Amino acid sequence: MEINPDEYRARPGKRIALSEIDPESTGSFSGGKEEAKEILADLSTKLRDLQERLYAEHQRAVLIVLQGMDTCGKDGAIEHVFSGVNPAGVRVANFKVPTPEEASHDFLWRVHKQTPARGEIVIYNRSHYEDVLIVRVHELVGEKVWRKRYRHIKDFERVLVDEGAIILKFFLHISKEEQKERLLDRLQEVEKRWKFNPNDIKERELWDDYMKAYEDAISATTTAQAPWYIVPANRKWFRNLVIASTLVKTLKDLDPQPPVTMDESEISELQAALEEG
Repeated sequence: MEINPDEYRARPGKRIALSEIDPESTGSFSGGKEEAKEILADLSTKLRDLQERLYAEHQRAVLIVLQGMDTCGKDGAIEHVFSGVNPAGVRVANFKVPTPEEASHDFLWRVHKQTPARGEIVIYNRSHYEDVLIVRVHELVGEKVWRKRYRHIKDFERVLVDEGAIILKFFLHISKEEQKERLLDRLQEVEKRWKFNPNDIKERELWDDYMKAYEDAISATTTAQAPWYIVPANRKWFRNLVIASTLVKTLKDLDPQPPVTMDESEISELQAALEEG
């Protein structure tokens, strides 16, 4: 059973209400975890082929944005969805607290440097959206500043699209209760304890503020050219399935083609030369 990515796609001009979207939902997908694993394995094979074709074509690029609350599963999604691709054409860009040099430039400066080259897939693990989320919730800049950034972000993404990039933005939607369970797991399991940040507890107190910030950001910046997908992410296997399905469908529609480097007569001559040798 295939996933329909449009089921999770935010519509331009329509207000997003995250409270109305169930993080436990599997939408119209009626299968379970084991069936999802089989589908994901098939999608991984297709993704590997499509990614190699995109790399060989060297005309277009793909930018994937992953956003969500702490423990939403950005790292896990990257690990499971992209485990079979050729690393020569795929890379991850992580955005943490800006360095002094980065903070001395406009907020998009460090992000633009990490955009994908032609033929490349780049995954933003957090992104330029931090500058309308965390800076808003923690009041690091005034409303006049962060609200203006919605337009800047759309203009930035429009430039990338005009230059041949495909942009897919995923909000990994988990519940506050699910986050609590995942944080407890990090504390209780020795091999996960390194991931625990005591500051995550303070951030949980701002949950409602973050939900409001995400709703505003997604509603203001989802476009036909750079859509947001709201992914119910309490079930990790379903999160992976939605992301992989969306990416594979997008690349299939793109239909990248390797360049034609020689005609049939040249191929025949080369084959004959190899056979003689």
